[in-house]
Amino acid sequence: FIREKYSRLAYHRFPRTTAKFLRSANNEIWSEEEEVLPDMCPAPREGEDPYSMEDLPQNLNYSLKMKDGIIYVYDNEDTLKQDQPRSLPYPDLETFAIEMSHVLAMIADGPTKTYCHRRLNFLMSKFHLHEMLNEMAELKELKSVPHRDFYNVRKVDTHIHAAACMNQKHLLKFIKDTYKTEADRVVLEKGGKKFTLKQVFEDLKMDPYDLTVDSLDVHAGRQTFHRFDKFNSKYNPVGASELREIYIKSDNYINGEYFARLIKEVAHDLEESKYQHAEPRLSIYGRAPEEWDSLSKWFIKQKLYSPNMRWIIQVPRIYQSRLMGLKENKGKSGPWIDFSKALDAFLQVTGFDSVDDESKHSDHIFTYKSPKPEEWTMEENPPYTYYLFHMYANIMVLNNLRKERGLNTFQFRPHCGEAGSITHLVSAFLTADNISHGLNLKKSPVLQYLYYLAQVPNLCVSLSTDDPLQFHYTKEALMEEYAIAAQLWKLSTCDVCEIARNSVLQSGLSHQEKKHFLGENYLQDGPEGNDIRRTNVAQIRMAYRHETLCNELSFLVDAVKSEAVAEKAS
Repeated sequence: FIREKYSRLAYHRFPRTTAKFLRSANNEIWSEEEEVLPDMCPAPREGEDPYSMEDLPQNLNYSLKMKDGIIYVYDNEDTLKQDQPRSLPYPDLETFAIEMSHVLAMIADGPTKTYCHRRLNFLMSKFHLHEMLNEMAELKELKSVPHRDFYNVRKVDTHIHAAACMNQKHLLKFIKDTYKTEADRVVLEKGGKKFTLKQVFEDLKMDPYDLTVDSLDVHAGRQTFHRFDKFNSKYNPVGASELREIYIKSDNYINGEYFARLIKEVAHDLEESKYQHAEPRLSIYGRAPEEWDSLSKWFIKQKLYSPNMRWIIQVPRIYQSRLMGLKENKGKSGPWIDFSKALDAFLQVTGFDSVDDESKHSDHIFTYKSPKPEEWTMEENPPYTYYLFHMYANIMVLNNLRKERGLNTFQFRPHCGEAGSITHLVSAFLTADNISHGLNLKKSPVLQYLYYLAQVPNLCVSLSTDDPLQFHYTKEALMEEYAIAAQLWKLSTCDVCEIARNSVLQSGLSHQEKKHFLGENYLQDGPEGNDIRRTNVAQIRMAYRHETLCNELSFLVDAVKSEAVAEKAS
């Protein structure tokens, strides 16, 4: 119930099956009209200019004011003076903290842990039984599907960082090619001095001809395991921050041209494959309002639109960098929601991500008594949950305002559960549309079971590459990921096609694209929502998934109802 409330407020998805059972627990009937869905920007039609700013909505000159870290929207300066904000849902930190502590108490409860642990074990055994009984029937079903197979079902790389979207061989070749053709081009300004590409390599005492993937040293190895600091240093080719600045930054002396060319080459490969899509992350640090404008102008100037890419803005949880920005901007604090005309043309942005090292410990424990963002004067980084609540709160207000104006909404899709405390996963359960990683769910059977019941995309599994630069060897990093998973876990064709279908469902692709890729009725539950001719997922599998989820939910609803009857009787 709590997750459904937060999902509806922010225009995040909530599964129909679960919503229906929640209504029945209250003796109500679910109706399609009450369903809330994200509103994604449709892809430009053929012949339409993706960079056109002609149809952008009129600027209504709203006044904005930040209160307790949340942007309040006013119709004009007069309503701002009278403190009469627009009637949008503004979240309340105290309510959030109470509801979060309710979930935390539940996941620590002994009998609940036992129940959830047993249900999860049962679900695993049940799936193994399903495989033994139905594997051949599923295969027979797939063999009868014309044209469609694993290679030509749509797959979305739901988690990939733009700065590492190329593999190591691709980056190496690009460095060598630019050195061959543009050695005398000025590419860097440092300490008031300008450097050509040739001078940069001379200063580094290296000849690009001699570079190999080994000397490039961007691949993650055993030494980077659980070492976020070492992993981050792998973004520096040959350990040189100058090469990172030149090749994989959007805001540099050459206006991010090399970075854009690399991304366009990756996009071209995706378009050639036709059936693969990606959702790269680009960073906004929050140091200055101009970051939004700079990023959007780079996108438009470099013509980075691709029908096979949707973009996500990642906000690193680096308080120190914002602190520098606040000093430089004379204390004008806040998450900069500066959606200028240029940014609104860059509307292939479908969501926001929160990134950084989750294992970093914060001495501050998040409660409703935590200092407000404008009162945060400590040098230390605020805790993970503090970031998540305030990002969610502002995205929620923004989504409601944009929905009013007939604009697309944004999803909140943070990195979560990769390391650190289990509270990260609790806060994401309330605030996130879906999460990346979620490894720590294995530490909490109650939370893992909750993620299953609410079908949070993560336990509704998809496969992604994260950082092809650090992890992958081939030109088709996503296919490499599927191939490794299929061999490691002995996945069937139906398994990998189901994972591919999940990736499209949880992606930021528009409703129209999802209908085209998955079938007209993809929002329906069970086999009715699956068009096997497009997904190559057996109807037997879809029926199994739907019946199993209904079975688990019915246990809980029956328990709630019988408890209510017992209370009434007593």
